[in-house]
Amino acid sequence: MTTARQTKAQPSGDHVVDGERRRGRGARSNQTGRFEADVHEAFDDGWESLGLLEAFKTEVFEDTAKSIIARNDSPDISFDRSINPYRGCEHGCIYCYARPSHCYLGHSAGLDFETKLYAKSNAATLLAKELAKPGYKPQTIALGANTDPYQPIERERRITRSILEVLAQTNHPVGIITKSALVARDIDILQPMAERGIAKVAVSITSLDRRVARAMEPRAATPPRRLDTVRRLSEAGIPVTVMVAPIIPGLTDHEIEPILEAARDAGARDAGYVLLRLPLEIKDLFREWLREEFPDRAERVISLLQSMHGGRDYVAQFGIRQRGTGPYASQIAMRFKLAKKRLGLGKGRVALRNDLFRKPNSRGEQLELL
Repeated sequence: MTTARQTKAQPSGDHVVDGERRRGRGARSNQTGRFEADVHEAFDDGWESLGLLEAFKTEVFEDTAKSIIARNDSPDISFDRSINPYRGCEHGCIYCYARPSHCYLGHSAGLDFETKLYAKSNAATLLAKELAKPGYKPQTIALGANTDPYQPIERERRITRSILEVLAQTNHPVGIITKSALVARDIDILQPMAERGIAKVAVSITSLDRRVARAMEPRAATPPRRLDTVRRLSEAGIPVTVMVAPIIPGLTDHEIEPILEAARDAGARDAGYVLLRLPLEIKDLFREWLREEFPDRAERVISLLQSMHGGRDYVAQFGIRQRGTGPYASQIAMRFKLAKKRLGLGKGRVALRNDLFRKPNSRGEQLELL
């Protein structure tokens, strides 16, 4: 096997990685990140050495962050701050809008994103220090707005749980976004927080079809387990929203009503949606995946998506990027609205409290969990 170095603008050959090497992963390729000067590509040098390459294995690196609360001023989302305990995500969702961010670390948005993970082990300590700063004013922190806070490595690392402990101790409001059943592990923390009006959870359900879900999100919880998680959280008194995100036109949009009905039956109080977004590297990664998994629908899916973005793959404009425009986008919006109304979703929308917050001690040390 030989590694070729080429200019960034001129990658060559078929970039799809052998199926055995990427078994259980979402991306089909691992092209060099857009900020790198050279493209590195493995090719067979005549000794058939490509077949000897090892499978992609998950590696976890320590991310010694200096701050933990990320701020944003986007009008498209309901929160202005978030915490992401991990960079990269082993769930391997092919559509994940966080993939391009891995290029800032010198990695690929493809297989690197789901196999080279970074854990912010000092997150809880940093959080306590930031909450203790003079002038800090509490607003809901979104936990997992970029990558999933309950991806598989959380079972051992328990960074997300340590963050929740700090938020519980300080009565700080938190909204969790996940597609993992592991969030139910922390019901013992979330239930008392919900009783005080300072916690809620959003569970992402993209499809009820196990085959579609497994192809799109290879290492995430199955649809039945996600619905069971909604049920367990709801029975514990924790407000749950189901996010149908992303909706993929021509592939999953016919499931809008069944997903919402199943979510309501499981105890969800509200629901939301986001259309598929294909910025930067995702547009090629998604096409590779679509051609392999659903070749009979690939052309129609892309055509419908482009019809909602003025003939392009993606429009980054606020107010449009998550909803699209045009007749098909309007139809999806109306269907979602009518289904929610029929099922009674959204009537009990929860606004979290900010008035209970109490600062941790000034040294940022963690208190004992009450």
